[in-house]
Amino acid sequence: MDVLSDAITAMRTGRPHANRHRLRAPWGMRFAGGHGCAFHVVLQGSCWLLPPDGAPPHQLGAGDVVFLRDTGAHGLADAPASPLRDFDVRRPETPAGGDGALTVVLCGAYLLDRSRAHPLLSEVPPVAHLPARIGRHADLRAAVDLLGAEVGRPRPGAGAIVPALLDTLLLYILRAWFEERAEDPAATGWTAALADPAIAAALTAIHDAPDRPWTVAELGARAGLSRAAFAGRFTALVGQPPLTYLTWWRMTIAARLLREANAPLLTVARQVGYSSDIAFAAAFKRRYGTTPGRYRAAPA
Repeated sequence: MDVLSDAITAMRTGRPHANRHRLRAPWGMRFAGGHGCAFHVVLQGSCWLLPPDGAPPHQLGAGDVVFLRDTGAHGLADAPASPLRDFDVRRPETPAGGDGALTVVLCGAYLLDRSRAHPLLSEVPPVAHLPARIGRHADLRAAVDLLGAEVGRPRPGAGAIVPALLDTLLLYILRAWFEERAEDPAATGWTAALADPAIAAALTAIHDAPDRPWTVAELGARAGLSRAAFAGRFTALVGQPPLTYLTWWRMTIAARLLREANAPLLTVARQVGYSSDIAFAAAFKRRYGTTPGRYRAAPA
């Protein structure tokens, strides 16, 4: 597993959803807050994003993609002053509009388990705007086109295709944002870590084999650095020492396995590098403040 895919897999829960809207000015939609993240893509025309917390509106043009890291209450409208109507995902029909300019938008949302949130997502701003640019992010544009077509004209197989395309789109959005940020020579944190071949190699090793009894020296060898140089560089970019990150990632995987599978506790423990379910339970309680059994039984 690569780090970005692995991080999203660990956090994602439930089923994502998306709707395609054809709207004629004047119009406005209000989206309630939720536990996850959201995106909006302008397929035709233009509109305004009214961000959470009263932040200044963002004007969006055809081809623009906007990603909201935390799905706080927000709106989309043909103009900042247009009245907003509540959008209900259970009744996703397009809200009534006027007879003015046409805008077509693709809107979707994902549920995330914030207790398993990967720190790389915290580096994405609350509102990440990816404007349309010729020759940029062709893979993202292709995913948008496919998803827009499936949502706009459901056909046999759409029930399986749309969720898969939504997950693909989320990764393309995040990849595009990290790639654009990595072009800044002053980039730091997870952006720099993912772009750093040495640290990326160590992170990949951890994610490929979280059950392995890694040492700092072994991870440093994967990175092609001395133990001390690797430990310092990893900590500076990732924000925590290598073995601290390893333990955190093991517990994150364990939390997902406990919620999504019925494997015995010892099986889960061994999948994340513990030969004893007692040692695993102690480490898990330090991370989540409860036992693995109670965590598994609690509502998601």
